[in-house]
Amino acid sequence: MRAIDHSLASCHTCGLLMRLAAGRHGRCPRCGDDVHLRKSNSIRRTWALLLSAIAMYLPANILPIMTVTSLGSTQSDTIMSGVIYFLKHGDWPLALIIFVASVLVPLLKMIALTYLLLSVQRKSQLRKNQRIRLYRITELVGRWSMVDVFVVALMAALVQVGDLATIEPATGAVAFACVVILTMLAAMAFEPRLIWDNNGGHNGNP
Repeated sequence: MRAIDHSLASCHTCGLLMRLAAGRHGRCPRCGDDVHLRKSNSIRRTWALLLSAIAMYLPANILPIMTVTSLGSTQSDTIMSGVIYFLKHGDWPLALIIFVASVLVPLLKMIALTYLLLSVQRKSQLRKNQRIRLYRITELVGRWSMVDVFVVALMAALVQVGDLATIEPATGAVAFACVVILTMLAAMAFEPRLIWDNNGGHNGNP
């Protein structure tokens, strides 16, 4: 027997367990925060954010992320060209950090969210505990998503030497920032309790 079958929900702010008179939404009598059995339109909102992130992922890695002007010459660099640059100069730890944080982690987050969405829509009964762990890991990584942006800023700082060079963000930086923000929002929009709702009665839609 599940709490949702009795219209019971806990407040995300203060933890108060309450019965929702309307069946799905209400307001916490203790702290006044909104309480709901499931996030409204969770699947559709997550898909919209995830597909937008996927669309921005390719330009984020192909388009120049920064333009470096040094001694009168201008050079545009992508994320991968930065990784290759540091590898050629023996800075493989930094190259590895940039590759993992800026290329691999966003890709794995999108793959994980795609898998979770498809498993929920297909009402899969398999490996529910593992899928919950996968979501928690994805959500945890999402909370540190701005580390990706920090790594790129660090790369720019290492390239810039005093007044000898100037660095300006390029189109790829905007696409990369969009990927970071969209994947973070997609993880927040996903309703993990839908993993346990496989009877078709509650699908995250109003």
